[in-house]
Amino acid sequence: MKENLTIKYLQNYIKKKDYNPELLKDYFLKLSEEVGELSKAVRKGERARDENSIKGSIEEELWDVIYYTLAIANCYDIDLEKWIPIKEKISNDKYNNNIEFKQE
Repeated sequence: MKENLTIKYLQNYIKKKDYNPELLKDYFLKLSEEVGELSKAVRKGERARDENSIKGSIEEELWDVIYYTLAIANCYDIDLEKWIPIKEKISNDKYNNNIEFKQE
């Protein structure tokens, strides 16, 4: 893929592939499971060396966490590209980090 991935693209992709609002609780349980798998991969320092060694790696588990997060957002029809900058502004104001969140 030559273009940059966006959250909007990923949300639309997942919605086409896996949109079952009736499975919201299952998506949440899968997200919890994937966070546990990510924790294990991080603890063990499991990194993918190449495309053939991704199984059980931090790279794989990060995608799984993102996948189920976006699937849950889709169930609620939440446009994360809209809400991320709003939440980031709140966090930046709270922690006075003087880093502006800009979309390019």
